[in-house]
Amino acid sequence: MATAEVINISQPHVSAPPESCMIFTSDLWKTYDMGSEQQVHALRGVNLQIRRGEYIAIMGPSGSGKSTLMNLIGCLDSPSRGQYWLNSQLVSELDDDELARIRNKEIGFVFQTFNLLARATALHNVELPLIYAGMPASERVERAKDALTAVGMESRMSHKPNELSGGQRQRVAIARALVNRPSIILADEPTGNLDSQTGNEIMALFDRLHSEGNTIVLVTHEHDIAEYAHRIVFIKDGVVERDEVKR
Repeated sequence: MATAEVINISQPHVSAPPESCMIFTSDLWKTYDMGSEQQVHALRGVNLQIRRGEYIAIMGPSGSGKSTLMNLIGCLDSPSRGQYWLNSQLVSELDDDELARIRNKEIGFVFQTFNLLARATALHNVELPLIYAGMPASERVERAKDALTAVGMESRMSHKPNELSGGQRQRVAIARALVNRPSIILADEPTGNLDSQTGNEIMALFDRLHSEGNTIVLVTHEHDIAEYAHRIVFIKDGVVERDEVKR
């Protein structure tokens, strides 16, 4: 495993990142005001480039800043300072409504807790991003069926989450992440609520999705899960500590 050079000094603002970059951050900071003139610097000038088609894991202990970085990459939050480009668009300067549009269009989320609607079928859960996107019902249903078939859930489309195993629920969540054909799949501890065998099956599915051309960013604290990725970025105290490319 080769270790790339890590530079944490401030970088000048750029007019545009390289075309090969799906994600580009420059001097990315996130500071939280805790009152009484106290501030917490969750990120301290992160510089990160992720190319189209990469499979990368972001690792770090609790409090390292990896969850904050995930929230910024996922357009769930905005940086206090610095630039963030996603798919050649400068998203660090967008307002909340624009960020919501980018999230729905560009990012497919997979969460540890699945985040499925309990009273909705697998098919309807997968349809939800398309509903928000304003897609017509007939096209929406076909797209959702295709996504569920792609993850091996074609026989469980009418089942609700409580009628599915943990692994099946995560497959539905992955289908929902895929249905909008996003630029990036962002997975936060995707095997955290699964037994080891089911977790391995889910990671094998991520391997297949990557081989089909998807860009995947995996956030985890588990070394064995991170090893599935082709590159591992280690975050500590709000900065990139190491950036290792597997050979």
